[in-house]
Amino acid sequence: MPQAQVTMDVRRVDDNASIIDIKGELTAFAEGVLMDAYNQASDGRVRAIILNFEGLEYMNSSGIGLLVTLLIRVNREKQRLLTYGLSEHYRSIFQITRLDDAIGIHETEEEAVEATNV
Repeated sequence: MPQAQVTMDVRRVDDNASIIDIKGELTAFAEGVLMDAYNQASDGRVRAIILNFEGLEYMNSSGIGLLVTLLIRVNREKQRLLTYGLSEHYRSIFQITRLDDAIGIHETEEEAVEATNV
């Protein structure tokens, strides 16, 4: 059975936000890793989850589907989902799929963190 080719580290920015650093491939095999990282990042008080895609090597349609699943969970918890570090290719995919309407896309970590305080 294939295994996830991804690691995700969680960093707490402040009381309101956590960052998930994604390194590797975001595919269907990453579901458990992503949901574990979300659970670690979201302790009930965090109002924003920031996904850092600077270490992303590859994401397929199943990976996009995982982001939609994560977005549903984040919305259910009345949290916000933000990103930074997306390549131009993946920014285009976010626009085509309209994920950019629901997920805040930022250039840098500083911009994403600042957006959590708005």
